Amino acid sequence: MVTLLFFASLRESLGSSREQVALPGGNATVSSLVEHLRGRDARWNEVFAPGKSWRVAVNQQMANLATPLKPGDEVAFFPPVTGG
Repeated sequence: MVTLLFFASLRESLGSSREQVALPGGNATVSSLVEHLRGRDARWNEVFAPGKSWRVAVNQQMANLATPLKPGDEVAFFPPVTGG
């Protein structure tokens, strides 16, 4: 399981600020997690659609799509600019 955090407009669009999910099988990465989330429904697909702008941090360190994930990680998604 990993903990997902959603901030600002992503939180508003998805209607959630935090949840726990099982990692996709195999060698999980941020990319495989995003693909898993996109498959949930149209709302998730829209938020994480190719070309949409968002940032990700894993365990409070900036990350990218290739960043590996392991059970217990905290994965935070947020827009490129988040106000105070």
